[in-house]
Formats: sequence, C-alpha cells, structure tokens
Amino acid sequence: MKARRYFLGIAVIAVPLVLALLGPLFAGEPGPRAPSFTLGDGHWLGTDFVGRDVGQQVLHGGRPVVLTALAATALAYLVALPVGLVSALTHRRWLEETLMRPLDVLLAVPSLLLILLVASVFTPGATGLALLVALVNVPDAARIVRAAAAEAAARPAVEALRMQGETWWRTAVGYVGRSMLRTLAADAGIRLTGVLYLVATAAFLGVGVAPDAADWAVMVDRNRTGLFVQPWAVVVPALLIVALTMGSNLLFDAALEKRDLPLKKREKERSL
Repeated sequence: MKARRYFLGIAVIAVPLVLALLGPLFAGEPGPRAPSFTLGDGHWLGTDFVGRDVGQQVLHGGRPVVLTALAATALAYLVALPVGLVSALTHRRWLEETLMRPLDVLLAVPSLLLILLVASVFTPGATGLALLVALVNVPDAARIVRAAAAEAAARPAVEALRMQGETWWRTAVGYVGRSMLRTLAADAGIRLTGVLYLVATAAFLGVGVAPDAADWAVMVDRNRTGLFVQPWAVVVPALLIVALTMGSNLLFDAALEKRDLPLKKREKERSL
C-alpha cells in the first residue's frame, strides 16, 4: 500500500515536473500566429487568446511556476529554521519576544492581501514574487519550527546534553533538529502546496509576470474567455497545476509512511 502510494505520487507529479523542467528544451521556435481559439491546422492543443500555439505555451509555462514555488519554499525555511530554533532553545525571554512578535504581526495579515499590497507599490518580477511568497510563509513556518523544537528541547536528553557540556549547535542541530524532521517533512508537503497556490494565484492576478507571459497560471486567466470555444488552453495548464500539487502531497505522505516502519520495529524491540 505504501509503495503503491509512492509510485502513484511519482506518476502524478512526473508529467508536470518533466514539462516544467525540460519543456523549454523541446518547445522549438514559435511559429506564425493563427486565429484565436481555434483547433487543428497543426496546433495539437489549439491556439490561445492571441493565436499562439497552446502546446508550445504549455512547454514554456511550467518552469516559472515550479522554480518560483521551490525557491519561495526554500527561502521561507531558510529564515524560519534559525528563528524557530533560537526562539525555542534560548533562555532569554527578550530574545524570544524580539524574534517572534514581529512575525505574529505578519501572520495577522492575509497572505494574498499582503502580496497585493506590496505589488501595488513595487512591481516585482519572478525573483520579487518568490521573495514575497517566502515572506508571507515565514511566520507560520517559524511557529511550527518553534513548537516542534520546544517539544524536543523539553526532553531529558537535552538536559543531559547540556550537563555534559555539549555546544548549543550540537544540541540544536544534532538532537533537536533531528527530532523534528518528521514534523518538518509533513509541513513541507503542505507548505509547498500552499506556495504553489499562492504563486499561481499571484500570477493569475498579474503579479510578478507579464500579462502575456508563458505561464500556466496566466494561461488559465487569459484564456478563460474562450473556455467553451477552445477548452484545452485552460484545461491543460489547470490540470498540470493540480497534478503538481497533488503529486507533491502524495510523495511527502508516502515518504513519511515509509519512515514509520523502522520506528515501529524499534518500539517493538524496546518493549521486548
């Protein structure tokens, strides 16, 4: 059952991931434009709202979504991990308050609203969009890291490490960090899905991308007026985004289930 879910996740995510990473290599040069929202005439997925080949746009449109989402997720954890660990392991109340209270203010503002507010002042590109999405994910991620680290730090093993004179780094990374890997893996699967949603929604609203950019989310937005005339221009990129999020969750779930087996074996051995 676990292996089946693992391979199902790979099967679901393989198509959008391969198209996103390798699609531009096989897209070729853009051909002459045809009438908008037409099928046939050499266009196997029809044409979009300005007469471009939908298949070629699909091959080009996945890389911005995937790379921006992965970069935003990595940047969010790059900030959240040290902030959460320091907040959980420090004995200085003022330091914990200094680190966490500003994040609570950000957490109170809806993520998409904050992105739109910043985008109304500045015009972010792909890099700016990744930074904005990472910023709105830092508060929530930092609180999850802090909660997981605080639970691990309260164990007698951490006090024993301190009494032995172990360094803060060895305690924080060597024991506490390893103890919360399962929590972080579960959060990473959910967070990547949320980040993909935010990136796609922001692109759908025109934040961080050009109005006619080759982007799956932009394709859904710009071609929706011809949905009942030429549905493939909307259905294909929408399905690819859905498959990307579903496949990510399935893979993380399968990976966590596979880690349960040795844990159960160790518990049985201890009981004996």
